[in-house]
Amino acid sequence: MITANCLILSGIVCKTPIRKVSPSGVPHCQFVLEHRSVRQEAGFSRQAWCRIPLVVSGKQMLEITCYITVGTQITARGFISCHQGRNGLSKIVLHADQIDLINSGD
Repeated sequence: MITANCLILSGIVCKTPIRKVSPSGVPHCQFVLEHRSVRQEAGFSRQAWCRIPLVVSGKQMLEITCYITVGTQITARGFISCHQGRNGLSKIVLHADQIDLINSGD
């Protein structure tokens, strides 16, 4: 069986990162990434917009999360998975294994 699950998405951090450590000692950082772009579809320009929760886990990723605040522009690469919220509803979450900070040019 062939399985592919890789997502690369650029955007702006739009919710304050929450940093936690799991009971097993793994650090996690959670925030929401907002993406906006114009894409071509069927010969027409289309506005693409989404907000996706993003999770960064592991000590090797901890350093990069120190630079992430609301308004930070990033490109994140990882896989998507479904998380069930306290309300019982499922949501797609991007589990990032690579994050690149985008220089805003300021």
